[in-house]
Amino acid sequence: MHITPAHFLEHRVDVALIGCGGNGSQMLTGLARLNHALTALGHPGLRVTAFDGDTVSDANIGRQMFSPADVGQFKSIVLVHRLNAFFGLDWVARPIYASTSELIHVGPGITIMCVDSAKARAKLATALSRTSTYLMDLGNRASDGQVVFGTAGTTEGTGARLRWPYEVLPELIDTTRPEDDTPSCGLAEALERQELFINQAIVTPALGILWEFFRHGRLTWHGAFVNLKTGHVRPLLVPTERQQ
Repeated sequence: MHITPAHFLEHRVDVALIGCGGNGSQMLTGLARLNHALTALGHPGLRVTAFDGDTVSDANIGRQMFSPADVGQFKSIVLVHRLNAFFGLDWVARPIYASTSELIHVGPGITIMCVDSAKARAKLATALSRTSTYLMDLGNRASDGQVVFGTAGTTEGTGARLRWPYEVLPELIDTTRPEDDTPSCGLAEALERQELFINQAIVTPALGILWEFFRHGRLTWHGAFVNLKTGHVRPLLVPTERQQ
């Protein structure tokens, strides 16, 4: 079992969300709901900074949390403005691609990686292992994917260590593997590459992990592998001290 450090339960927590696309737009919306529930229970809440230099295209509508009126606008600004107005938040949108220097200003806390390439992950992985207390990585292919939540080092009094996501799945930052980064021109073409609800399927267990982390102060699982074709969801259990 991994025990949540006390300061994550007693103080407002800084969260950096990197990427506001398929997984990121769903995740940001879920984080606002999570924050609302936590503050209702007496937690100081979350302070989220969302990074994404991309703009909304026609192909994003339907798969991501955008409408036709959002086309051409920055994804991060659209989502954060909407959630701030809806929930009365003070979250920050950064319409740029996250860099090491930018993440340092957010401060240690939780970084949530919602990017779609090993190159983007690898660019930040080393710096994140030094600046962020916890990292959650979400990734997917056409109909399957995974979420892994972990930490780079050991934190005193937190029980079993959660393995660093790129220690669990080093292929996530392997830039030698071929990747298809050709943009889709429309929703129909995008749906040929990814199932409509794969992002939602990945984000649901990710939010479940964070809920356990904050609400119950412990974790017995810190990731999940999801396959929409077979209907399987396999949890990634927190390793025992012997396994570590």
